[in-house]
Amino acid sequence: MTYGDGAKMNNMKNLNEDSMERISKIRNIGISAHIDSGKTTLTERMLYYAGRIHRMQEVRGGDGGATMDFMELERERGITITSAATQVQWEENNINIIDTPGHVDFTVEVERSLRVLDGAVMVLCSVGGVQSQSITVDRQMNRYRVPRIAFINKMDRIGADPERVRKELVEKLALNIVPIQLPLGTGENFVGIVNLVTMEAVTFEGEKGDDVIRSAIPQEYKEAADEARTEMLDALSMFNDEMMELLLEEKQVPEDMISQTIREATVNRDIVPMMMGSAVKNTGIQPLLNAVCEYLPSPLDRTAFARDHDNEGAETPLGCDPDAPLVAMVFKITDETFGQLSYVRVYQGSLAKGQQYCNARTNRMMRIGRIVRMHANDREDVTEAGPGDIVALLAVDCASGDTICGDGVNCSLESIFVAEPVISLSVSPADNAAQDRMGKALNRFMKEDPTFRVSTDAETGETIIAGMGELHLDVYIERMKREYRADVTVGAPNVSYREAPTIEAEFNYKHKKQSGGRGQYAHVVGRMIPLPEGADETYEFEDNVTGGRIPAEYIPAVNKGFQGAMAKGPVAGYEIVGCKMCLDDGTYHNVDSSEMAFRTAARDAFHEVFKKAKPCLQEPIMAVDIETPEEFQGAIVGDLNSRRGMVFGSEMRGTYAVIRSEVPLANMFGYATVIRSLSKGMATFTMEMSRYGRVPAKVAEEIILRRREQDKEKQNA
Repeated sequence: MTYGDGAKMNNMKNLNEDSMERISKIRNIGISAHIDSGKTTLTERMLYYAGRIHRMQEVRGGDGGATMDFMELERERGITITSAATQVQWEENNINIIDTPGHVDFTVEVERSLRVLDGAVMVLCSVGGVQSQSITVDRQMNRYRVPRIAFINKMDRIGADPERVRKELVEKLALNIVPIQLPLGTGENFVGIVNLVTMEAVTFEGEKGDDVIRSAIPQEYKEAADEARTEMLDALSMFNDEMMELLLEEKQVPEDMISQTIREATVNRDIVPMMMGSAVKNTGIQPLLNAVCEYLPSPLDRTAFARDHDNEGAETPLGCDPDAPLVAMVFKITDETFGQLSYVRVYQGSLAKGQQYCNARTNRMMRIGRIVRMHANDREDVTEAGPGDIVALLAVDCASGDTICGDGVNCSLESIFVAEPVISLSVSPADNAAQDRMGKALNRFMKEDPTFRVSTDAETGETIIAGMGELHLDVYIERMKREYRADVTVGAPNVSYREAPTIEAEFNYKHKKQSGGRGQYAHVVGRMIPLPEGADETYEFEDNVTGGRIPAEYIPAVNKGFQGAMAKGPVAGYEIVGCKMCLDDGTYHNVDSSEMAFRTAARDAFHEVFKKAKPCLQEPIMAVDIETPEEFQGAIVGDLNSRRGMVFGSEMRGTYAVIRSEVPLANMFGYATVIRSLSKGMATFTMEMSRYGRVPAKVAEEIILRRREQDKEKQNA
């Protein structure tokens, strides 16, 4: 599914006014950011001020932890692991909020949340600014064309600098940032904000910031506020000709025109309004809730498209008509004691309790027994859900990414982007009882998380789990032990290396086999061309056969043979990537040729030509950002260099240095302990997958030798 930009109201003509009014009051938003930017704390304040909860709790507090961090592990570690959904009422609006993890290891939670949301709040730290995961979140929002508001959090911190954050958003993310607020002080002097639309000061009083006080702008901020408002109007006038005329004639611009222009430009993704506050100090949250309702789109403002299977997969727009046939998407599933819980976003039609609908993937009918509205881990029963609603279904057999259809429609929504795992390790049960429990746990985790993979080593029978990082796998191992009481032994982590060709090589391979009766014959001629490092695709196939030298029905078999040969390379047994296979010529036999023969010929030709293409090993390279007190900078940079790291630069933020680098994943295991030791526990770091890069020849030799020794040990065992 893709979204169109702009207010898409034309397809709403058939809706009655009551339905349109209800849907126009829905906001589906996500709270996304770099780790430790304050997403969960911000969400907790939103729930409190909207009346959903009556006591604010802290992420790392001793009072049970934040509402949206309902897992025991989340509360222990003080991080968000799974996305959590809730709904609040703010004035006349229903806001569905999804709080997403900030750690890159759980990035699939952000992907599947943004996939079904209409808008987002991008949270940034006023000191940290644009950090590594901020860039990833921006890329995800762009992938699903999600309009957003930028919220600069932690304005009460020493070193808070919203102007620097604004510049980083422009320079690093290429966003058109339009500040619609100005801070009243920074750091310990931060007391509130100036609303540049209404030109009034807004402060927050009372024990928990419940009382929003609007007053005249203090004299010391008046000049800065006038300048900021002029800049805001200049930026907005690019999207409103009437406003530009008023500015040229030096006339007053009405508030409602400013608000409407901000809304239209935000929905169209032409601008990103910038707001600020401090969640932990209960400052600036109510204006953010107002802005979510005023500037971010409702389901009516967005057009979703589905692939119509009855019309050769043509794109068809979906309308927010509750009387149209149902089209809904399952974007997340979790297994619970009483069955599977499936999170669903309704795009068109109505989802009713007790009715039957079709799963477009399996083409099977499914009966909806119970529909609930989620509030973190609590739930509220509902009988029906309409366009724009986000609900959960109990005990329904479906998978993440499935499309649920009503009568009269047969279509599917585009699924969720899933990144490939970069790290693996072996797990083995202590006894037969643990074996059964481990199997149940792994099946559940695979179903819940598309980035978590389980396989069996063909030679040793070992169970191998793969994921996005050390923390990712560590959390699942801990869940196995706690939730399933599975006593497991964990092997050393292994990096997911790749093998790739480095030069172009030609192949001319003939497969002939005669053993009585019908034989096998296939002849393929062509080239293997290495793809550039960092290419989006890992494999390409090009058919250059002319004149029927190879019949068209055998060409797909050749393609499958090439792809089948890529599973295990000859260098060290790792997956092969970065190949473009060109089939230029060949011959066939009228009797002995078959799809199987050409598939076998292609597989053997691939193995033969790959050895001639000077294959190399590639390894995952991680983007590592470190924030450390200045006095430890030298020791940390030296340690990064010893890990084959490449430091791209550093910048000072107050007394702290921010070091940006790239380091091979193989050299980053256990780094959290090392950096604590180097900095007396004062430095922090974040790490995410950047790219695959070539392994140096000497290191590659060691890896290949170690791999061969491991294979011998497995065979002997």
